[in-house]
Amino acid sequence: MKTMIRGLIGLLALTLLVSCGRSHVVREGGARSASQRVSAPKYGSTVVVQRGQTLYRIATNNGISPLDLAMWNSVAAPYTIYPGQRLRLYPSRSRAPLPNPSRPVSPPPQSTAAARPPAEAPVVAPVSSPVPWRWPTEGQLIGRYVSGDPVKQGIDIAGTGGQSVRAAGDGVVVYSGSGLVGYGELIIVKHNEQWLSAYGHNRSRLVNEGQIVKAGQQIAEMGRSGAARDMLHFEIRYNGKPVDPLRYLPGR
Repeated sequence: MKTMIRGLIGLLALTLLVSCGRSHVVREGGARSASQRVSAPKYGSTVVVQRGQTLYRIATNNGISPLDLAMWNSVAAPYTIYPGQRLRLYPSRSRAPLPNPSRPVSPPPQSTAAARPPAEAPVVAPVSSPVPWRWPTEGQLIGRYVSGDPVKQGIDIAGTGGQSVRAAGDGVVVYSGSGLVGYGELIIVKHNEQWLSAYGHNRSRLVNEGQIVKAGQQIAEMGRSGAARDMLHFEIRYNGKPVDPLRYLPGR
């Protein structure tokens, strides 16, 4: 319960930061507002999200504003992160330092461009996956994945309350709880170092964190926790980024 409360507080704080936008709040003594705080990037460093951590807590622990950390890792509102997800503690493209006004500015040598670190390549999911994916439940497909849409990061499958929800592949349960806003009773299964699957809006969870599951094993009962109807929200993630599940699930 304490972990859930801390997570909700973190998300609320992050939402408040985002809502500040570009407004400037001037306090006595010239203190900066939270939205103006200067982050301290840690180039080359990453962190792996642990159970119970929030984006807000990871950011503040590393001297980075939560909004910067979200932008650097393309984490969209409501800023949900997952156990096992790797976050970069620096922007993908760094700006060149400003010249020192106390020294004469000389034109840079021609080799300067070559000496700059290359921009980080975007994460692109492979066409195929080593996980032999299978459908997590039966039912009508009522929602599809939309790239870049933070509320359509997976597919929605309609069904009836209590219907079996099954693991889409062999793996280990890395999250089983209700602390991630918008997903209701949620289970996350880690299949290997790159691939995760998530199962949301369940009525009840039948597995615990750390439990090994097999493809086709029942892990939950379908429900409507956090949803307007009985349904399963199903996601597949590659290196923490959502991909289109229909690209990997077998045809039916």
